[in-house]
Amino acid sequence: MTTHRSEFIRAVVERGYLHQCTDLDELDSRAAEGMITAYIGFDCTAPSLHVGSLVSIMLLRWLQRTGHKPIVLMGGGTTKVGDPSGKDESRQMLGDYEIAANMDSIKRVFSAFLTFGDGPTDALMVNNAEWLDDLRYIPFLRQYGSQFSVNRMLGLESVKARLDRQQPLTFLEFNYMVLQAYDFLELCRRHDCTVQMGGSDQWGNIVGGVELGRRVDGLSLYGLTTPLLTTASGAKMGKTAKGAVWLNEDLVSAYDYWQYWRNTEDADVGRFLRLFTELPLDEIARLEALEEAEINEAKKILATEATEMCHGEAAAATAQATAQSTFEDGAIGDQLPTVDLSLEALKTGFAAFDILYRAGLTATKSEARRLIKAGGARLNDTVIGAETQMIGFDDINNGVIKLSAGKKRHALVRAV
Repeated sequence: MTTHRSEFIRAVVERGYLHQCTDLDELDSRAAEGMITAYIGFDCTAPSLHVGSLVSIMLLRWLQRTGHKPIVLMGGGTTKVGDPSGKDESRQMLGDYEIAANMDSIKRVFSAFLTFGDGPTDALMVNNAEWLDDLRYIPFLRQYGSQFSVNRMLGLESVKARLDRQQPLTFLEFNYMVLQAYDFLELCRRHDCTVQMGGSDQWGNIVGGVELGRRVDGLSLYGLTTPLLTTASGAKMGKTAKGAVWLNEDLVSAYDYWQYWRNTEDADVGRFLRLFTELPLDEIARLEALEEAEINEAKKILATEATEMCHGEAAAATAQATAQSTFEDGAIGDQLPTVDLSLEALKTGFAAFDILYRAGLTATKSEARRLIKAGGARLNDTVIGAETQMIGFDDINNGVIKLSAGKKRHALVRAV
């Protein structure tokens, strides 16, 4: 078994963050000999990042924790182009105002995971619009376009997959990999950044930046990617029946975030503890060896550790207490998701499938109908017998109506 010299690369390998690296041994030596600076880019396509981005954020956190400098690159410029990686269709074109608003919202989450400041290993946040917005097209093409082979670009997975599925790829999107490569060059020139990291779908773009730096400035740059995660059952990471699991608390409450991790599949517990917490590896080995009902204790630890890191110790403790009172003590926790419906509407009543959908317990009304038919829907802890059963004012108990989808998802309906 290879023993890595640097604490950072050991953590990357042992915890499961490594998918590919352009030269792992050389990068390991550089990290062992002194501080390295590495970056990951985040485009501003939504007002929050979701759990699917958490592997990248945790990688930056481990970089800083092991004595190196992380750069968070906000894609104020590249968002205007749109990354074609992993997409069958062009991304929605956003205006400058929407991009700026999304960026301001996204920025908030990083302070929970990284320490920003002026120290040598303090994190730095940079916006690539600083250099991309003012590029002159012809000079840029002459200086950097000649460094890219269209033949090779067409063979990159992010491009090839789109074309193989006979989905159009616009010339605007085709430029994305050139701009991302140029980002790497600029960050090296401005901040001595020598490593770009990202998801495995970014491998071609990252290698493009490594090669551009070598050809233009004679730089020794490195690329490292993380695996794209799915759950043990094959589901995409960070997706639920209610939609994406956002990192910003104004979009997904700390309670719902805690519940997402609590509902982890048994087979994923050890892997997720290594990736999404900082618990020691020997403790994780002990927890993932638990079986049957005991594995639920490991899931609670995962949920609390992950929620504390993202939302703070107090929010994690409250979420855990609410879950215990709801699931173990039979009470109605005051942090459960709550939907307000008008008193007049509740006096008229809602069909069971409709109110389950309105409460956010299912993604569609059809899904709510199927849930009821399968016996998985409950009203105030009693099984709902028919999809058209009327639910309303007479079902209010202690000021709310409690609705449940299965054993783990609950919501409250409140009259206003």
